[in-house]
Amino acid sequence: MRDFRQLQVWEKSHALVLAVYASTQRLPKEEMYGLTSQIRRAVVSIPANIAEGCGKEGDPEFRRYLLIAMGSASELEYLLMLAHDLKYLEDANYQSLQGILVETRRMLNSLIMKVKPSKHLAVGG
Repeated sequence: MRDFRQLQVWEKSHALVLAVYASTQRLPKEEMYGLTSQIRRAVVSIPANIAEGCGKEGDPEFRRYLLIAMGSASELEYLLMLAHDLKYLEDANYQSLQGILVETRRMLNSLIMKVKPSKHLAVGG
């Protein structure tokens, strides 16, 4: 069992959550249950899955949750792009969030590569 608070990627993704929440407060009120909600769900899923994976037994389960976190990061990337294209996020704000997101994804990818995948038994042979 790992302590998620000791992982730099968790710290970075938590900082991303805080930045995204601050930025999405400025989105139109009519998006509160639409795009704002989706963006917030996606960003929270990143550190939440890292934390959940830390509570699982063994590397294969931990890796699986890291991959789910990576999927949420990809979803967030699109949702932020959409908010920017709809002119809900200013260029500087969007670039700042994208920078944190890119760094988070890089760190996640590095950790995924270090954690052993599940061993599949060869069939036949």
